[in-house]
Amino acid sequence: MHAPPTCPCGSTLPYAACCGRLHAQHAADGRLIAATPEALMRSRYAAFVLDLRPYLLASWHASTRPASLEPPEPGLKWLGLEVKRSALQDADHGTVEFVARSKLGGRAHRLHETSRFVCENGAWFYVDGDLTN
Repeated sequence: MHAPPTCPCGSTLPYAACCGRLHAQHAADGRLIAATPEALMRSRYAAFVLDLRPYLLASWHASTRPASLEPPEPGLKWLGLEVKRSALQDADHGTVEFVARSKLGGRAHRLHETSRFVCENGAWFYVDGDLTN
């Protein structure tokens, strides 16, 4: 994988100083170190952009995690991420509303979701989400 100079998550930080450090830590020892639900969601978006399926699966809560993830469709291009809202319900539960834009086969796509996250043993996990039209 060739690391991009700027993080795909939409921050202005270099990839290595942003989501890249979360991806690298997981690759090194399996730990998930995102400090907040929003940080985990941003790192998951970057993992989709970079096709880091092991990170995506590891950061998915065991209760809803699929057995595997298919590779991205050929020609899929991620265009950007906008975080609309991020909130903690308590110390172990959070939500993030976001819009992720992509393009495939000349057609633009928009994923608008409010995702649910849970923290277990100090690690945040994506649980599921509700799509918004």
